[in-house]
Amino acid sequence: MQSPHQPAPSVDQAREDYDEHRRYCRQCALGPSPCAAAKHLRRVYNNAMRTARPSAPRRPVTR
Repeated sequence: MQSPHQPAPSVDQAREDYDEHRRYCRQCALGPSPCAAAKHLRRVYNNAMRTARPSAPRRPVTR
């Protein structure tokens, strides 16, 4: 979980961390499913992507 005092990682850094982990982790190399650390790093990457992209304008709800 991201601490409120730490800045969010950049998208590039988060992706690099995830890819590097997948390359060097023995557990990730042994099977098709990623380990818990890889899942966490992927979540960090996804969150960085969400915060980096501009939010879509919200459409008003019509009734």
